[in-house]
Amino acid sequence: MNRDLADLDLEVKALTGKLDDLKKEIGKVIIGQEETVEQLLITFLAGGHALLEGVPGLAKTLMIRTLAQAIALKFKRIQFTPDLMPSDIIGTEILEEDHTTGKKFFQFNKGPIFANIILADEINRTPPKTQAALLEAMQEFEVTYSGKTYELERPFFILATQNPIEQSGTFPLPEAQQDRFLFYIKIGYPNETEEKDILKNTTSSKREKINPVITGSEILRLQELVREVPISDDLVSYVNTVIRATRPETTDNEYVKEWVNWGAGPRAGQAMILTAKARALMKGRLAVTLEDLKHGAFPVLRHRIIVNFKAEAEGIISDDVTKELLKINTVATKGGN
Repeated sequence: MNRDLADLDLEVKALTGKLDDLKKEIGKVIIGQEETVEQLLITFLAGGHALLEGVPGLAKTLMIRTLAQAIALKFKRIQFTPDLMPSDIIGTEILEEDHTTGKKFFQFNKGPIFANIILADEINRTPPKTQAALLEAMQEFEVTYSGKTYELERPFFILATQNPIEQSGTFPLPEAQQDRFLFYIKIGYPNETEEKDILKNTTSSKREKINPVITGSEILRLQELVREVPISDDLVSYVNTVIRATRPETTDNEYVKEWVNWGAGPRAGQAMILTAKARALMKGRLAVTLEDLKHGAFPVLRHRIIVNFKAEAEGIISDDVTKELLKINTVATKGGN
């Protein structure tokens, strides 16, 4: 048993070392944004998908393309536009002819969804009907066309970007589809030093070469290991308490009752635990801490807590609710990490 644990520890150290190499490769072309890169990797290791919001020009596309290159996985970018159709994502049947027999038949022509890493660029630029074409792929890792099911190759990761909702020409994602995303990551402007480096590096002739440092099979193994990371019953109870406290119809929390319209469902608790396990593994630990849970609470709950009109008028957002809940509920678990 001890030898098994020692072997597992060696495997974890070797794989997490490759994650450090992965961060370094991404850092060759992405200046700053360390927190964003870490949250993307956490989502990837947890086997989920990420929704990333930021104004144009913040290297969202370059970041995910670089990630795909550093893992040597198939990458596809889908530019979402108002006239994009579901078949443009999934694929379509085309009429083919067998030149030997002369018989005609329909052949399924796979769409860009059949890749390992998908960038759904500006997903809120397209109507809900097309947005919904991603649902089955995100949840079941397969797509269905004309009654036939096609499995998607693993690992499979969708990174959807969107412009801030207040910009014109957008279609807000329905709450049911937002819930399919493990993390909702907000990306901000770089600081002064980072922006100066960006201006210098991106306007020269120098181009950094991205080297593959980890394989798809190693990513799949890391995803398996994430599930094996233990978490104490006390921390599971903490997650349960926080998630249930987000629901105005069942909580005693006056802050939530005043500002929240809809709270988070059970999928939010699953997301908090899985992403905490992924973060612990990234740090080389085989145990979840309270800090791991708190770190993932904001991107997990950001799109799952829906504030009411009164809150919107007062400038209160879901992050404010999460901050309040973590402050209140941390007291009961102090020292429980």
